Amino acid sequence: MEATAGDIGRRSNEAAEPEDLVQEERNEWVAGGKPLIPAAVLVPLVVHEDGLNVMLTKRTDHLNNHGGQISFPGGRVDDSDRDALHTALRETEEEVGLHSKDIEIIGELDEYIVGTGYLVNPIIGVIEPPFELTLHEGEVAEVFEVPLEFLITPENMKRHAREFEGIKRHYFAITWGEYFIWGATAGMLRNLSQRLLVE
Repeated sequence: MEATAGDIGRRSNEAAEPEDLVQEERNEWVAGGKPLIPAAVLVPLVVHEDGLNVMLTKRTDHLNNHGGQISFPGGRVDDSDRDALHTALRETEEEVGLHSKDIEIIGELDEYIVGTGYLVNPIIGVIEPPFELTLHEGEVAEVFEVPLEFLITPENMKRHAREFEGIKRHYFAITWGEYFIWGATAGMLRNLSQRLLVE
């Protein structure tokens, strides 16, 4: 599996927007009009006998940013963090109790600009069971896994639209059972799919 082929670039939900979106309607962070806050997440690939799964978290509903949404473990870069990898591993341990010694880092995806002003560095890690999770009750409501094959199948990635601040915004999303995976998380999975399915 070659997940790191190609140069690291930057992505955002702008890829889901129609080509004729006028400049004035573009997100100010994406368009470069506002400074971005550095952040990092871990994209955890869990090894099973029948293939790889992707571990995802459901955030608690009361959080100010992205409450109730499906995400990867991670968060903003602290001043004390050495780099994005350190951030991703620290946040993963804080949120789900998974220690860095249980994670094999194999690469990273393109940086992703989130509409709320974060520049996220997605780090790819492989995890082999058995492992134990301890969820941060204030941040993580649930942890679940989805087969990687399902998530990277292009037909499962749908384009949606919703109105935000008077402007119709488009975004990618994947539905897995009761879970609606959208926004930056879906965008990063789309990047992963494009890396893995490249011929």
